[in-house]
Amino acid sequence: MKPNFTFDKYRFDSESGRLWSGTHELRLTPKASAVLRELVMRAGQPVTKEDLFASVWNGVAVSDDALTSCVQELRRALADDAKKPRFIETRHRRGYQFVATLVEATDPTPVDAPSQSAKVPAIAVLPFADMSPARDHDYLCEGLAEELINALTHINGLKVASRTASFQFRSPGADIQAVGRHLGVDTLLEGSVRKSDSRLRVTVQLIEVATGYHRWSQRFDRKLDDVFAIQDEIAEHVVDFNARQRPESH
Repeated sequence: MKPNFTFDKYRFDSESGRLWSGTHELRLTPKASAVLRELVMRAGQPVTKEDLFASVWNGVAVSDDALTSCVQELRRALADDAKKPRFIETRHRRGYQFVATLVEATDPTPVDAPSQSAKVPAIAVLPFADMSPARDHDYLCEGLAEELINALTHINGLKVASRTASFQFRSPGADIQAVGRHLGVDTLLEGSVRKSDSRLRVTVQLIEVATGYHRWSQRFDRKLDDVFAIQDEIAEHVVDFNARQRPESH
């Protein structure tokens, strides 16, 4: 079992990749959590970009923007300043280094005890619609949805409908509320993909099943090789949305 670490007012569980400030969990996307794990486990020494890409993205080619986005997310969560870093220091042309003093924690990780009546939110990711002129990118649409399902399953406190269940609903124009009730979820994530040369446009909507209303929508215009960064950004928005929906504990 990998250890828990404390630094400043924070606690990081390197096994689960979960981060707390006191008893409040700071929600991280799976990739950002994995980057923090690599930095913490090698605290006090520079970790190159190449090492981070190899361990976090399993050697899949992505642009530097994907890593930069993760580091920015971590700095926001830790209230860290890139110019005067307390936790994550940029090593010019080399990578990043975790610079805070770590203490290995021996007591259990603080977890807010959920109410017995609290309902765990559930989401389904539907296959993305191919809006490219030739309509020949089904593989990309399905791959994007499948990777999002995988990313969301790593988020604590969120139930995700299986690929087999969600991918029954491929046809556009389906009754959102009927689909949601059939899958037993609170929200649906759907979207579309347009590819032109090396550019990719992904439009995503998060829809509340009970009302049929859009709760969040965003368009991502990126280079084709940034598709993994888009997945992480979408997952981050879903995490933020669900965190905002939870009642504050008293």
